[in-house]
Amino acid sequence: MQTVLRRYSGKGAKELFDVLEKHTADVEELMRTVKGFVGYTLARSGDGGFSVTVCNDKAGVDESVQKAKDWIAKNAGSTGVSGPEVSAGSVILYVK
Repeated sequence: MQTVLRRYSGKGAKELFDVLEKHTADVEELMRTVKGFVGYTLARSGDGGFSVTVCNDKAGVDESVQKAKDWIAKNAGSTGVSGPEVSAGSVILYVK
């Protein structure tokens, strides 16, 4: 399995998470369409927030990054948020 963490901070990040919180059902539906989807978490932090996506392979996490980018551009572009800091890697342990 592969995972990707997208961290949003700085200008517009808090506003982005306000929008995401209002549209959690839409975001969940979108993430579930990612091929090889395993799990998704969206969380606030003091300066914005982050998401973690787990998929069966790298193609899935790459798809999730693109879908998130497209969704934000379409639904939260007015927040002025910058692109996220992205970290990706192989899953060592996944507990559910």
